[in-house]
Amino acid sequence: MRLRGKIAIVTGASRGIGAGIAYELAKEGAKVTLAYTSASSERLVDELCSKIAKLNNGSLAAKVKADLRETGSPERILTATLDAFPTTDRKIDILVNNAGVPLCKDLSDTSREDIAAVLDINLNGTILMTKAVIPYLRAPGRIINIGSTAARLSASGFSVYSASKAAVEGFTRGLAHELGSWGHTVNVIEPGAVETDMFQAVPEDIATAIKQRTALGNRLGMPEDIAGVVAFLAEERSGWVTGQCISVSGGLTMN
Repeated sequence: MRLRGKIAIVTGASRGIGAGIAYELAKEGAKVTLAYTSASSERLVDELCSKIAKLNNGSLAAKVKADLRETGSPERILTATLDAFPTTDRKIDILVNNAGVPLCKDLSDTSREDIAAVLDINLNGTILMTKAVIPYLRAPGRIINIGSTAARLSASGFSVYSASKAAVEGFTRGLAHELGSWGHTVNVIEPGAVETDMFQAVPEDIATAIKQRTALGNRLGMPEDIAGVVAFLAEERSGWVTGQCISVSGGLTMN
């Protein structure tokens, strides 16, 4: 219960890593806004809200449908959070930028629209969501970006996706300097191969090679493998950790 009373936002929270993170923060006592994009995800979000309610530990969950590619969505998520969990100072404590989309396509076959779709969510969505939250971040706040080991270890067909995640690294380091004087920390988690719907889009030969290169058990990770590290970065004991790119990959990458 190290996050009791804390207010958190998790984007891309309907499934996979995002759902795992939201549930882990709630297990630690946080009040969590679950942001999701598509109407088809609402059932999953409702199920997660019910699961959090059953914890009966003082945590709460709220949901908001908002597409980060659309103007005004970050502000909509922020407003929904402040309304769901009112405090006298109208502040939040934790932002987890998890929303992301994959792309596996050779650059020669990639359209301008493909590139824009990836950058709009993976990079611009992260930046704009963070920009909206900063004025409301209670010190010492926690910003945790979800990147990917693809920023450093890529493969054919992933050039644009890898570029989007490498840019998140640079954004994280720069923002850690900007917000450090306020006591806020900014870090990026870089998952390896994780058993999620998104990973199903990876070609089978690449997926097999990734598992073979993963030192710890030659297996895929699970959302909870990522969520535990995020929860640590969200709480008080991580207060001296900022500007870091942390590989949570079972040894797929070793810095």
